[in-house]
Amino acid sequence: MELRPRHWLGLGAATSVAAFGVSLLYRFDPNASNSPFPPCVFRAVTGCYCPGCGMTRALYALVHFDLPGAFAMNPAAVLGLFTLPGLIAWKAGWRARWFAPVVTVMSEPKFWLWALPTYWIARNLPWYPFTLLAPG
Repeated sequence: MELRPRHWLGLGAATSVAAFGVSLLYRFDPNASNSPFPPCVFRAVTGCYCPGCGMTRALYALVHFDLPGAFAMNPAAVLGLFTLPGLIAWKAGWRARWFAPVVTVMSEPKFWLWALPTYWIARNLPWYPFTLLAPG
C-alpha cells in the first residue's frame, strides 16, 4: 500500500492537531478553576451527564498515564479510544481477520442508535452500579 502525497498531508495535519491537543492536555488541568477548557454545556443547562461528559478529564488522565482515573471519568470514551488506532489502520488498508467483527459492529448505525442512548440514560441513573458510569 502506497500513500499518495495528499494522504501524507492529511496524516501530517492530523498528527499535528493531535500533538497540539496532547500538549494542551499535558499543560492545563481541566479540573482546575482557571482551566481554558469549557465545561459541558449540556450539563450546565440540564444538570444531566451527556455521553461525552468527562471526556476532556479522561484524556487529561490518559496523557498523565492515569488509566483508572481516565476510566472513572468516561469509560466509553476510553474504550472507544483504544479501538481508534485499529479503526484507522483498517481504513488505511490493514485487514486483520480478528478485528473484522469490531469494524462490522462499530460501522453499523443500528449499534450507535442503541448504544449511545443506552449509555446516556444509564450514566444518569442514581443507583449502583450505574453511578460508576458518571464522571468523577
